Amino acid sequence: MLQVSRSPLIIGNWKMFKTIVETKIFVSGLAVAINHANIQIGLAVPFTMIAAAAEVARGTSILIGGQNVFEENEGAFTGEISPYHLKDAGASFVLIGHSERRRLFKEDDMRVNKKIKSALAAGLRVVMCIGESLEDHEAGKTFSILENQLKTGLVGVPKEHLGNFVLAYEPVWAIGTGLTATPDVAEAAHRFCRNLISQLYDKATADHVLIQYGGSVGLDNAVALLDQPDIDGLLIGGASLNLDTFIKIIQSLRLCDS
Repeated sequence: MLQVSRSPLIIGNWKMFKTIVETKIFVSGLAVAINHANIQIGLAVPFTMIAAAAEVARGTSILIGGQNVFEENEGAFTGEISPYHLKDAGASFVLIGHSERRRLFKEDDMRVNKKIKSALAAGLRVVMCIGESLEDHEAGKTFSILENQLKTGLVGVPKEHLGNFVLAYEPVWAIGTGLTATPDVAEAAHRFCRNLISQLYDKATADHVLIQYGGSVGLDNAVALLDQPDIDGLLIGGASLNLDTFIKIIQSLRLCDS
């Protein structure tokens, strides 16, 4: 399947769902169910649940992360959370530039770039989200949108930090819509992004960057997506909220190791 050694990363993005009690039950159940050394599992949970989730996940292979972060370490920024707050609470990674942050909260590429550099400097693993709208997709602008988002997002990011960098391609038109990119369409976008990273840095660096797919991922398409050579993981939204469904998706991915 994978042409170089890239251990797949599966992240469940809970968005604004669940309570602390529900989180503890979920993480406990997930820890018991998963036993797959070749797949990394992460949960991006609401800020108030990071500490509880991290406590339950301690000693397991489950990674706990945040869904957003501010670009400054501290200061008079009411309502924001810094990279060091996330780390202090027990997070090891953070999503940056999710389509909902870009669309609902008007986060542009330069803001995304500032957040990425701040989070990486603090030692967090960054999952940078990029993707095109339905209008841009239908107009054939997918690659130009991805190029602009990726180039701007990585401005000033040194090569040595890319070991802690994950890219997530999430076509906006396939998030929460029931639509999904076919494996071939998703692979083409992933391959384009990997080639672009190779141009910005070098091929060896690009070959080791994990690139996830996100956008209406479920039991029906997870294996086919992850079986593509440049798709190294999945960013799962709604299907990650149900423990049984999330476990079944993870277990189904064992087929990709053959």
